[in-house]
Amino acid sequence: MLIDAFITLASFTAPYEVKMNPQSMLWMLPLAAAVAIIYKAIKLPRITALNFIKESVILFASIVLFIIATSAALWLVAWLAIE
Repeated sequence: MLIDAFITLASFTAPYEVKMNPQSMLWMLPLAAAVAIIYKAIKLPRITALNFIKESVILFASIVLFIIATSAALWLVAWLAIE
């Protein structure tokens, strides 16, 4: 049992390499979903299923749209700096 725990911990010593391509942006979706769900689970004063899902989806969309807008703005700044 202890050996299994050490093997599991040892697997975290080599980080997963995320390539630098547009598809790597898809890795942000599960992270944004987890942040939205956990944040709403903590902050909502009264949780009902419909309200929780609605609020989580709104926060998830806000996070994703903000990341897209920020990356577009940074891309534009980098493009203008190169030109």
